[in-house]
Amino acid sequence: MEDLLCQPEWRIIDQSAVGLHFQALQSFGTDDTLCASVGAGEAPATARTWVHHNTIVLGIQDTKLPYLQEGIQFLNTQGFQSIVRNSGGLAVVLDEGVLNITLIFPEAEKGIDINRGYIAMWVLIQNMFADFKQQIEAKEIVGSYCPGSYDLSIDGKKFAGISQRRLKKGVAVQIYLCVNGSGRERAALIKQFYELGVQTEQTKIAYPEIVPAVMASLSELFAVKLTISDVMLRLLNQLKISSNYLSAGQFTEYELALFPGYYQRIIDRNEQIASM
Repeated sequence: MEDLLCQPEWRIIDQSAVGLHFQALQSFGTDDTLCASVGAGEAPATARTWVHHNTIVLGIQDTKLPYLQEGIQFLNTQGFQSIVRNSGGLAVVLDEGVLNITLIFPEAEKGIDINRGYIAMWVLIQNMFADFKQQIEAKEIVGSYCPGSYDLSIDGKKFAGISQRRLKKGVAVQIYLCVNGSGRERAALIKQFYELGVQTEQTKIAYPEIVPAVMASLSELFAVKLTISDVMLRLLNQLKISSNYLSAGQFTEYELALFPGYYQRIIDRNEQIASM
C-alpha cells in the first residue's frame, strides 16, 4: 500500500449524511481549515467525507466563460446551485449519489511530491474495490468533465476525479466518487452548461467538449447497487488496515478558531464573481 496511507492515526470526520444540510462553500472552508491544522501539527492525518445536494462546483477557469451567467441560469433551472472552489480545475457535479473524500496529510520536511498524493488516493480506491474483477485505471479520459491525468476509470469510463490543495504544510487530496446514479446524465448537464457558456465565442481556455458516454457511476460499472454507506464502510476498513488507530472527530478548538477566516475567504471570492 502507498506509504502515505500508513499513518499512526487517522481521524475520521464523516459528513456524508449531514453534508446534505449545509452548503458546499462550507466544505471548502472546512478542508482549508483541516489542511492548516494538520500541517501545523495540531491534528493527526484526517480523512473527511462529504455529500452535498445538487451543486455544480466550478473551477477558477470556468469564471472566464464569456457567457457564464447564461450557463449558471441554465443550471438553476435544472435545480442546481453553483459555487466556485478555491482551486483550479473545471466544473464537477455534486449530488446525493456522489461521495467526496478528502485525505489531509502533514507535509514532511522534504515535502510530498504531487504525484505521491494522487497515487495514494488511487491505491486507496483500488483497495476499496479489490473484490470486483474490473481494473481501475488512472489516466485522462477525454470527453469527461474536469479531465485530468488522474481520472479514475473502468473500461474507459470515468467515475472519479482527483485534485490536490496545499496549504500551511498540509496536503489535501480530494476525490469525488460517482457512487450511484447516471454518469451520463451528470455529464450531459455539464455539456449543456459549457455550450451555453461558450456559444460561438473563441476562448483562450480550452474548455472540454463533453461526451456523456465516457462517464458512469460505480454502480453502473460494477452492475451492483452501491450506496454511500456501502462505500463509507469500505473506506473505513481500508484506513483501519493502514493505521494503528482510527478516531472519530470533529473540529478541535484550534480548528474552530481557524474556520471563520477560511470560510470568509471563499464567500468573498464567490461574491466577487457574482458581481461580475
